[in-house]
Amino acid sequence: MKHIIPWQDKPSSCNDVMWRYNANPIINRYDIPSSNSIFNSAVVPFEDGYAGVFRCDNKAVQMNIFAGFSKDGINWNIEHQPIKMQAGNTQMIESDYKYDPRVVFIEDRYWITWCNGYHGPTIGIGYTFDFKEFFQCENAFLPFNRNGVLFPQKINGKYAMLSRPSDNGHTPFGDIYISYSPDMKFWGEHRCVMKASNFEDSAWQCTKIGAGPIPILTDDGWLMLYHGVINTCNGFRYAMGAAILDENEPDKVKYRTQSYLLGPAETYEQIGDVPNVVFPCAALHDFKEDKLAVYYGAADTVVALAFGRISEVVEFTKNNSL
Repeated sequence: MKHIIPWQDKPSSCNDVMWRYNANPIINRYDIPSSNSIFNSAVVPFEDGYAGVFRCDNKAVQMNIFAGFSKDGINWNIEHQPIKMQAGNTQMIESDYKYDPRVVFIEDRYWITWCNGYHGPTIGIGYTFDFKEFFQCENAFLPFNRNGVLFPQKINGKYAMLSRPSDNGHTPFGDIYISYSPDMKFWGEHRCVMKASNFEDSAWQCTKIGAGPIPILTDDGWLMLYHGVINTCNGFRYAMGAAILDENEPDKVKYRTQSYLLGPAETYEQIGDVPNVVFPCAALHDFKEDKLAVYYGAADTVVALAFGRISEVVEFTKNNSL
């Protein structure tokens, strides 16, 4: 089934590679009764529309993930109760919190990864067939870890996941690693993919970096959108960049943007629970139409949408590489 992805043509006044939806944010902080904020959420094509897993922090600022559905990818109905996990490949489904989900379809089901609270943050994994019943698997890694992002297909016969080893706080460091699994239960073969940049080379990503949406396979390799962070006198500032990884050896970076693609500039990105945050978590793409739609959390408060041409993002990444 062909899904028509959300789209808005580039404004004539825009000189950037990517541009924002003019009705942002598409999801507001109070869009379900319990929520304090809804942000850093994941979207995939599903049936005749779209499904998503949303981070909704409640008014006690407890972090959890909720299912949602949409016909057009812009107007969303989010469940009012958080996802309740059943046992998947393990009976150990303990969790103190869940946040920053990603979702991807691999083979016969939708896999979900998130930052899972188990003696500190680690990478939780679960799956669903219908976004109604959800099954939790073993945590992928030891604490502390964040930003677990699965590739949409096996690589050399194994599942592959990007992540960012971290600490138990608001990590002031972080590099992107890749790990492999034969069965979505046991993970190993950990390799460093990409480190935070030098301040002099590209300051916007010099403090830490983390994988964003599910990587997209292009003729040039895996297009990986990611967030980069600089620690300024006003605190952390998050922006979005892109890299192209080798198709068969994705720990090898072929290109990486020196300039960011999208940084906090609009009021809803600059003002919120955490100011100055653009945090991409999901991307829809259409190669035939050369379209890319990116969902991102803005100021840790709302969900916003940005657009670009896949070919232009790839060319920008190749021509403006570190």
